[in-house]
Amino acid sequence: MERERFKEDPRYAQTRKEAIVVFVLLLSNIVWWFVSAYGLGSKPPQEYSYVMGFPAWFFWSCIASFVVFSLLVAILVPIFFKDIPLDPENKGGA
Repeated sequence: MERERFKEDPRYAQTRKEAIVVFVLLLSNIVWWFVSAYGLGSKPPQEYSYVMGFPAWFFWSCIASFVVFSLLVAILVPIFFKDIPLDPENKGGA
């Protein structure tokens, strides 16, 4: 009796691609935040520069990153994410 070969659900390929996009965005956001917060905020407070009344490290790490990465998500979701059915592939039962 030949064993039936495992057939991976094709939806997994799409979800894997979406997970990679989310992971890259997450890592990019963390790197942006770390570099701007610690890079610009490592000076004494008397030497801080200000953007719109906020210390530059706070503006670039918190406010600007929120805006930039929100726009990136809005741009990348229609490109990489697809609607896929969540119901079982086999409708005939188990």
